[in-house]
Amino acid sequence: MNHKYLKLLIPVLLIFSSFSASAIELIKWERLPLAVPLLVGHERVIFIDRNVRVGVPDYLNGKLRVQSTGGSVYLLAQEAIAPTRLQLQDVETGALILLDIAALPPKAGDSPLEAIRIIEGENPTKLYGQKPPVQSETQANKPVRETPVPVVLTRFASQSLYAPLRTIEPVQGISRVSVDKKLDLKTLLPTLNIKASVMAAWQLEQQYVTAVLLRNTSTQPISLDPRLLNGNFIAATFQHEYLGPVGDSTDTTVVYLVTSKVGLNKSILPTISPINAQSNITQGVSNEK
Repeated sequence: MNHKYLKLLIPVLLIFSSFSASAIELIKWERLPLAVPLLVGHERVIFIDRNVRVGVPDYLNGKLRVQSTGGSVYLLAQEAIAPTRLQLQDVETGALILLDIAALPPKAGDSPLEAIRIIEGENPTKLYGQKPPVQSETQANKPVRETPVPVVLTRFASQSLYAPLRTIEPVQGISRVSVDKKLDLKTLLPTLNIKASVMAAWQLEQQYVTAVLLRNTSTQPISLDPRLLNGNFIAATFQHEYLGPVGDSTDTTVVYLVTSKVGLNKSILPTISPINAQSNITQGVSNEK
C-alpha cells in the first residue's frame, strides 16, 4: 500500500483511541460570548488551534489558574467564581474570542467536564478594516483545507462511530456512501487470524474512507501493523493498536481505509480460487488427444 500519509496519521490514531473515554465538546465562535462552566478543583481544557493570550480580570488572581500553550488553554478554578468574562486574543492577528466562565463546587457524583474545542462558525472574527480577499468563482465554491483530505475523512469516520453525536465536527462536502457489507475481505489481512467486515463509508472530493470491523478469531493477542494490509490504499489507520484474544472485550476494533477515486470494492485484491493440480493435468492430457 502507499504509505504517503502513514506518518501523518499516526498521531491522529492516538487521539482517536481515546474517544470512548473522553469526548470533546465542539462549540462555534460566531462573535457571541461562549459559556464555559467550570467545577471547582477540576481542570478544563479548551482547544482553539491558535496561539492566544488570555485576558483575566485582576480580582480572579488566586481564584482561577490559567495556562495557555500550543493552542490549548487550561482553566482551573480554585474556588467558586461568579459569571466572569475572559478574553482570548490571537497573538498573530489580534482577533478576540470571548468566554463567559462561572465555577461552582462539584456535587456528589459529578464527573469532570469534557474538554472543549472552539471552531469557526458562519461569521468568523474579522479584524477592523479588513477586506475579504477576492476569489474566483471556482475558489469560492471549493473549501480551503489546511488538513489533508485523508486525515479529515479518517477523523470524521472515527467520530461518527465512537464519539457522541453532539461532538461530531461538521465537514463541508462530506457525504455518506453506500457500501456492500457482504464484500469479501479475506485478502485484506491474509497472514492474520482476523475476520474483517465492512461497516460504513464516506466520500470527500475524490477520496473515500471505509470503516472496516476487525475481529480476532484466535486465542492470541494480535499487534496491528498497516504494512500487513493488502490493497491499493493511500492511508490506513487502526482505531486501536492491537486486538485481544477472542472472547476478550478488546478482541474487536476498526480500521479506516482511504482510497482515491474508487471505493474499497475496487481497491482490495481479488480472492484467488485454489488450484486443483490433478484436474489441470487430466484436462491437459484430454486436450492433447
